Amino acid sequence: MEDGKKGKEKAAGYVYYVARIGVLLSVVMMFFPGLNPAKICDYINKNMSLFTSGISYSGLVKQCTRAFNQGWIQESSFVLLFIASMIVCLGIAAGAVMGCMSLGNVKMKKLGNWFGIGGAIAQIVGLGGIYLAYSQVAQTTRSDKVIPNFPLSNWLFFFILAAVILVATVLVQVMLPKPEKESKFEMESKFKLFLMFLPFAALCFVFSYLPLWGWRYAFFDYTSGGTLSKDNFVGFQYFTMLFQNAATRSDIVRVLRNTLAMSALGIATSWLPMAFAIFLSEVKSQRVKRFVQTFATIPNFISWVLVYAIALAIFSSDGFISSMMINAGAWSEGKNMLMSSSHHWLKMLAWGTWKGIGWSAIIYIAGISGIDQQLYEAATVDGAGRFQKMWHITLPGLIPTYMVMLLMAVAGILSNGMDQYMVFDNPNNTNVNMVLDLYVYKLGIMNGAIPLSTMIGMVKSVISVVLLFGANTISKLVRGESIV
Repeated sequence: MEDGKKGKEKAAGYVYYVARIGVLLSVVMMFFPGLNPAKICDYINKNMSLFTSGISYSGLVKQCTRAFNQGWIQESSFVLLFIASMIVCLGIAAGAVMGCMSLGNVKMKKLGNWFGIGGAIAQIVGLGGIYLAYSQVAQTTRSDKVIPNFPLSNWLFFFILAAVILVATVLVQVMLPKPEKESKFEMESKFKLFLMFLPFAALCFVFSYLPLWGWRYAFFDYTSGGTLSKDNFVGFQYFTMLFQNAATRSDIVRVLRNTLAMSALGIATSWLPMAFAIFLSEVKSQRVKRFVQTFATIPNFISWVLVYAIALAIFSSDGFISSMMINAGAWSEGKNMLMSSSHHWLKMLAWGTWKGIGWSAIIYIAGISGIDQQLYEAATVDGAGRFQKMWHITLPGLIPTYMVMLLMAVAGILSNGMDQYMVFDNPNNTNVNMVLDLYVYKLGIMNGAIPLSTMIGMVKSVISVVLLFGANTISKLVRGESIV
């Protein structure tokens, strides 16, 4: 009897895999505009996903105002479409709840199955509402003004997934044994930790990996507002353009020179936050220590636009430092340090260090608090002074943290950021100020060369990954430790 119960639970586990895969596909498809089953006519934005269709009525009808006013489309059809899309989204969310609860004990699984069954039924009902809304649009609209277009393949895909989830969940509900009355809702710790990690993994996927889908623009002759098709597919044309076009080649050399120079200066001074944290930890007064740390950290939260405003008030032609230096005879009349290109890299390094040193030191301050205090006590007994303890205890304790930060800096050697260089950019210093991120922005957004800028960004990402693994390999060979 017991063996039969375990056999049913094992079989139910296999069926659960089918339901979970169906739920996962539904959740992912809900956010892809190309798979939206609610795009029932040409007045719906082609970049709108099912999720957006179900939560934003204003976005759904954004392009339909004139059609409503002229009577080409009945607004009630779009109200029905919005409600139906919302029901589908809620059904998918209920299926996701079922997938999470399926990791618990039998009692939790039985309750979760009802979410799965209800969610699948809601999806089917919502999909029926979408089809009904399409039927109304097709019957009541002016065909010469509105083109109804039912995405049958997308609709069927969602319908089949909902049906699979429904059948699988019903089977599991029947196959699972009845839970004992005394049992409680329980889940293993590893599954709890997995579910806690899942939202962060989803966010990481959405913001770090999903944008990689945009790399496809590098292989098409694309202009803003256009479409991708086999007619404008150009393959590796923009990759070869970097080497064949003399002007582009010259720009890339100049931009890489600035980028690598700024990154090299940043890496060469990457020990400053660690030194700041070490000396700050030696301050005995807690009040002074908190004041200095707060005062040094605040600039990190000031935008680069405000930083430039501060620089303008200080170093422009009529800034107070410039005025003082001119009155003292140290500078010539009308000198403007912000417009000058001399020592520009050092200026950018100085502003970046001032803005970020306090924030970057936080991780080292946390590392110092983790060093065993008995080491300092033993060193004091042995007669070590303050600087000897800093050199022989604090610094070695922070070296592993510093090496990790150094490896990350090496991996990001082609990424200097854009905000700082954009606000300080002007015709006089653009030759030494143009770094790769700013160049890609100007090339793609301001000049409209989206494929070329996408290709450069893609190559930059690939090189950064190669640099990360290369630096990690060197660290493993030299120090015997790695971060990957």
